[in-house]
Amino acid sequence: MEYHIYKCTDEDVFEVGKVYDTVTEYLENHVNYPRWVHGDYPSLKSAQTALENGSLYAVKNEGEIVCAFVLNDDPQGDYSVGDWKEAIPEGEYMVIHSLAVLDKCYGQGVGQRVVKFCLDTAKERGYKGVRVDVVPGNFPARRLYEKMGFTYAGEKDLKRGFDHIPTFQLLEYNF
Repeated sequence: MEYHIYKCTDEDVFEVGKVYDTVTEYLENHVNYPRWVHGDYPSLKSAQTALENGSLYAVKNEGEIVCAFVLNDDPQGDYSVGDWKEAIPEGEYMVIHSLAVLDKCYGQGVGQRVVKFCLDTAKERGYKGVRVDVVPGNFPARRLYEKMGFTYAGEKDLKRGFDHIPTFQLLEYNF
């Protein structure tokens, strides 16, 4: 399998929206580890926002987008509450958001390629680390990040105001 990871352009946003729709619909009919809501998050709307911010990425295989994610330096919540091994100020680490892979690509290493890409990108841009938060019980995501060298930094309320997700598990990778 040939996977190509790249920063999205206007031409990609609708296909990324379809990827998010396909993934969230799949999750609603299976185990929804991240507790994503079909049609709400992640969605075309969140993809458009990320595109406008220059932080939307995709993975193509044979001309088809099979994975989408956001990479930026906005934690979208109160990361100061984390039990971080390294006290890195906001803006000096990158954060991975909304990493979604089509179910037909499960087990093919797409997530690992994306996380490696994010680590390499952050390091190349001079950031001091990469952080991520996952919903408690999102075992596949937590396994992926820990396999890639991330360490646990506590389960905290990030003050995002989600009643259905009051806390998030924080993970860090420091350079």
